[in-house]
Amino acid sequence: MNDAPSERYLKGMETRRAVLGDAHVDRASGLATPFDQPFQTLITEAAWGTVWSNTHWTKRERSMVTIALLAALGHDEEVAMHVRATAQTGASEDDIREALMHVAIYAGVPAANHAFKIARAALAERSVGAAQPEIPEERT
Repeated sequence: MNDAPSERYLKGMETRRAVLGDAHVDRASGLATPFDQPFQTLITEAAWGTVWSNTHWTKRERSMVTIALLAALGHDEEVAMHVRATAQTGASEDDIREALMHVAIYAGVPAANHAFKIARAALAERSVGAAQPEIPEERT
């Protein structure tokens, strides 16, 4: 059996590090166990090596869509993580606000209201250079 990482995995790690930062990826990788390592590989290959690495959209565009989807689905920790990641993707605070305004119309005001609170906190944390909070359970 070949244990060498696939090309898609390597591209995924490169993209994941570019978007989320080395510290986040190193923490998430360090938490992987034999039980969930296949899941981490799946995330890295599929989400980061295929979807996020596709050049049809910019990282900024993907960032805004991702934040809106996560907010609509109520994935709070992931919303915060991706709001912090906008420092690397080029999405501005105005972009984040507009994505969340879209959430209000298409997914409901309560979901958007909650996401605005999370985004405000994540932006404040990022602006003061606070340490990254713990990795969400999904460790994406």
